[in-house]
Amino acid sequence: MNSKFEKIKKDILSNRTTLGIELGSTRIKAVLIDSDYRPIASGSYEWENRLEEGVWTYSFEDIWKGIQESYRVMAEDVQKQYGEVLTAVGSIGFSAMMHGYLAFDKYGELLVPFRTWRNAMTEQAEKELTKHFDYPIPQRWSIAHLYQAILNDEEHINEIDFFTTLAGYVHWKLTGEKVLGVGDASGMFPIDATTKNYHQKMLVQFGDLIQEKKYAWKLENILPEVLVAGKKAGSLTKEGAHLLDPSGNLQAGIPLCPPEGDAGTGMAATNSVAERTGNVSAGTSAFAMIVLEKELEKVHPEIDLVTTPTGSLVGMVHTNNCSSDVNAWINLFAEFTVAAGLQMDKNELFSLLFNEALKGEPDGGGLLSYGYYSGENITHMTEGRPLFVRQPDSQFTLANFMRVHLFSAFGAMKIGMDILTKEEQINIDSIVGHGGVFKTEKVGQQVMAAVMNAPVTVMETAGEGGAWGIALLAAYLREKESGESLDGFLEKKVFKEEKGSTIAPLQEDVAGFEVFIDRYQKGLPIEQAAIDCLR
Repeated sequence: MNSKFEKIKKDILSNRTTLGIELGSTRIKAVLIDSDYRPIASGSYEWENRLEEGVWTYSFEDIWKGIQESYRVMAEDVQKQYGEVLTAVGSIGFSAMMHGYLAFDKYGELLVPFRTWRNAMTEQAEKELTKHFDYPIPQRWSIAHLYQAILNDEEHINEIDFFTTLAGYVHWKLTGEKVLGVGDASGMFPIDATTKNYHQKMLVQFGDLIQEKKYAWKLENILPEVLVAGKKAGSLTKEGAHLLDPSGNLQAGIPLCPPEGDAGTGMAATNSVAERTGNVSAGTSAFAMIVLEKELEKVHPEIDLVTTPTGSLVGMVHTNNCSSDVNAWINLFAEFTVAAGLQMDKNELFSLLFNEALKGEPDGGGLLSYGYYSGENITHMTEGRPLFVRQPDSQFTLANFMRVHLFSAFGAMKIGMDILTKEEQINIDSIVGHGGVFKTEKVGQQVMAAVMNAPVTVMETAGEGGAWGIALLAAYLREKESGESLDGFLEKKVFKEEKGSTIAPLQEDVAGFEVFIDRYQKGLPIEQAAIDCLR
């Protein structure tokens, strides 16, 4: 047996492995890493949100089925590769999609179906809270969902005993602890970057705002406790161990790091937690996160102010839509290959069509696309209607078609990024890309370089994603040295030998994207007309 195999087996037997599980928008993934912080086993479960009575949601049945299945497949992977039954690990971390609304009564019962980040149903709350706090409160934030429910006089409000995010819910059920990592908490309610806790002045302001309602609760008492990376967030209970691993093999007592959101795990997985660094995650939704050196000069509804897992201020441009429409078109092309009797793997088809985009005209030949499957806050669209339009004399080629759909996937993001870089003069030293759009070598990277007008790096580990990121945060909990910062831990221990490829923007791509984005913004009334006529 080789030395690497023996080392990994020793890590498993001595509990030096670390488990990370992330609940993404389309996949739940479990990743086990060794003492060198590299994945050694994984498991996943595909799932989808559902639109039920106008609300985007996931059922609790699917949540636990997906967690258990991803863990089971990972544990079987361990046994198959290394011949060991997994009974314990050194530490565990859970993460999930940020924002949304999960409200519980004093008996721990869910009061209303889970409202995910994807819902664009809190416009009134967004506007009133942003004005009241003089601080940007996006529609998807948990406090916006809570306040909108108050404005709607929903019956469940007075019964709330606790509300949290998806990661916070899972962590609570496995440990009994009602806590949240500061990064995930920053998508519930504004965080004071000085105290690394909820903004005290805004808590008081919110209390004054709803004082006349005379609810039985105060906001600070129903929010989860905030913890920064490196703090212990409880241990796996006996009930939690059985919930995670119904086979009974997994032991209780394993320490857990603070549960984090997908923004924080994306920062960890891309070594983007230091000032002037940034990363872009591109999948079903997309977000760009830049760690700021200073507070922004103005309040911008298009910019979320969240934090790193250690509480540093981050400017986030979040878009509800990214790759869904691109995927739908590729599925259509896949149907054509079947109808034509062609044998072509889906990954091969993605690669073929994505590479066609690099052959297109810089601005996409006059074509226009909106890949809105759901509402888009940055462009003020309350609903989604995927739309593709062109003039009779547009250059309607396959290359231009694919190029424009990739451009469109980042159209709303570009609008937000221009606010950070052009209006607020934010400096960015490095951008790291990760997520499904970057799986095809070079293509997504080159498009993103044009969007950012900055070099974009994709690391070899980019495909590991948020499950790896939360595993790194769980490893930091257990292995950090006295006084060791998270960015120092990542830089010196995790990424010290990391290899990646960097692509600088081509000026013709940058200029072409500027032409496209001007067309994109001017054409927004077309998208609104599509919403109105198909309602």
